[in-house]
Amino acid sequence: MEEIVEMDFIISILEQGLIYGILGLGVYITYKILDFPDLTTDGSFPLGAAISAAMISRGMNPYLALLVSFAAGAAAGCCTGLIHVKCKVRDLLSGIIMMTALWTINLRIAGTSNVPIFSKDSIFHNDFLDMLPGAIKPYRTLLIVIVLVVVTKILLDLYMNTKSGFLLRAVGDNSTLVTSLAKDQGNVKIMGLALSNGLIALSGSIFCQEERVFEVSMGTGAIVIGLASVIIGTSIFKNLSLLKATTAVIIGSVLYKACVAVAIRNFEPQDMKLITAILFLVVLVLSMERKKKVKGNA
Repeated sequence: MEEIVEMDFIISILEQGLIYGILGLGVYITYKILDFPDLTTDGSFPLGAAISAAMISRGMNPYLALLVSFAAGAAAGCCTGLIHVKCKVRDLLSGIIMMTALWTINLRIAGTSNVPIFSKDSIFHNDFLDMLPGAIKPYRTLLIVIVLVVVTKILLDLYMNTKSGFLLRAVGDNSTLVTSLAKDQGNVKIMGLALSNGLIALSGSIFCQEERVFEVSMGTGAIVIGLASVIIGTSIFKNLSLLKATTAVIIGSVLYKACVAVAIRNFEPQDMKLITAILFLVVLVLSMERKKKVKGNA
């Protein structure tokens, strides 16, 4: 019995960690590539969840909900970019403005602060999946999440190797180079924010369908999880040249969720936010110490 409980605990960590891995990929674009502190994350994550809950509760296709959620997140990212680039508002404030606006937008889309979809079909629960052999059923959610994460990672890697992807990386490293190529760095930033928030909303959509419920507050702290995933992944696997940064971020997300899950197991549920904050602080301090050592050696 204890072995079954432990296996369920590990599977749960993998499922949650991989779902948040897609969130981490979105944050990686803004934090590491664009060097843009985008707080839109806390609004675009529940945006994807709200759209999925609204569509699924009305009997619409759950796979279509993933695409619509991505598109809506991309639109939210575009709005953040436009506020920053066209209205000349500082990057941090642009994200705060959009995050605040999305709270109301998410409530409007969902219709209420809590939308259960337990009785509805989702990408994890439908007639086709019910026909799978009994031995696979306990792992079907994990297998589906793995497929979604791998496909998302591969598509992002392919995009980063295109001309548009190279421009995106250049904006964060050397914006003058983008201008010298006769490209508007503002438009490239907007595109990067759109892609980032599209991935974050996609993660929220998957999370909503996995949990089978939408909560308006489910995005609170999403930016912390995303940043922790990026920092842990890129710090631990920094010297492994064979491992792509996107893979490192996904692994970092799983490791972070594992740390949180183990910590919560020994504390009360209401301590979760405090534990998350402490773990994030530890991650930041360790990453800063590592940077100091690297500079000292240089």
